[in-house]
Amino acid sequence: MSAEPGVVDLLLPAARDVRVAGAPPSRARGGPRGGAARAGLLLAGVLVLAVSVAASTRIGAADVGWTDLGRVLGARLGLGTAPLPPLLDSLVWDLRLPRVLMAALVGASLAVCGTVLQAVTRNALADPYLLGVSSGASAGAVTAAVLPLALAGPGAGTLGVTGGALVGAVLSFGLLLALLRRTGLDSVRIVLTGVVVGQLFTALTSLVLMASADADTTRALTHWLLGSMAPARWDAVAVCALVTPLGLAAAWLCANALDGLAFGADTAASLGIGVRRTRMLLLVMTAVLTSVAVATVGAIGFVGLIVPHGVRLVVGPLHRVLLPHAALAGAVFLVWTDALARVAFAPREIPVGVITALLGVPLFLLVLRRKGEL
Repeated sequence: MSAEPGVVDLLLPAARDVRVAGAPPSRARGGPRGGAARAGLLLAGVLVLAVSVAASTRIGAADVGWTDLGRVLGARLGLGTAPLPPLLDSLVWDLRLPRVLMAALVGASLAVCGTVLQAVTRNALADPYLLGVSSGASAGAVTAAVLPLALAGPGAGTLGVTGGALVGAVLSFGLLLALLRRTGLDSVRIVLTGVVVGQLFTALTSLVLMASADADTTRALTHWLLGSMAPARWDAVAVCALVTPLGLAAAWLCANALDGLAFGADTAASLGIGVRRTRMLLLVMTAVLTSVAVATVGAIGFVGLIVPHGVRLVVGPLHRVLLPHAALAGAVFLVWTDALARVAFAPREIPVGVITALLGVPLFLLVLRRKGEL
């Protein structure tokens, strides 16, 4: 499943004119040189994330002071005994903190998925929604929300948006694997088949919305489809907190294989990497992470596209270094993006997916310009 340590180090002398998953040849050796520098950069990223989570928890239509934040966290963690105002406790613990932590977990998941897919497909434009899983999750969520109402009237129960999204994600990924069964998981076919599956489920989403939903339901589901952290609660945070570290660990264990795959399937196979098996493992991992994220907060674009490119410019293309830094950068990016979505047009909140798109387009153009591709 993985090659010997130093795959990219062995290949770089012969690959000065090869683009490694979007990294320009002139920067192929970029990033911190020594282990101490990399460890220091990683520690700095952890500290920035911790400060970002704390600061973002304070921000909203009603600002929360540092003292009040400390009182709530202290009381909830058993470090304080002073009584808290119920409204303050509910605002911080039940509303703000779960959504901020969810933003961090989803941002890390999407950034890791984008990093992995850019190497597996050798496509600099690959992102977590390339496989069509997000479209399947969206179709499942919309169907679960509106179809029971259309069949049985307003009094009917529903499957739940989250459950429907997970079912849709599984169906879309199963269709993808079925279509790729005889192709050997070729990177070009993965991209093309993922686009086809995504378009199919996007069309199904539109069909269900237009045929079955009333105006209020359509408005609510459209807001959800654009991505929002508002529905985040502790049970959903717990699921993401379990899935995200497992996905990151699986990707990191395949870091050397990802280095080889970034140079192509033939090169990876010559290094002893089981190309088909590794690709399948990584595709399943990205599908699970993406489906959990979409089922919880909706479809949020550009995080998995721009974050890996930006981090790669700083730390270089080695995936054992790139993956943890991308996870931290994605978490910080989405935490602050969600904070901006809460306050930009307060008291009205806009979908976080709108903010990531507005920020993502110029940032991606800047990355392309720095790499000399624009």
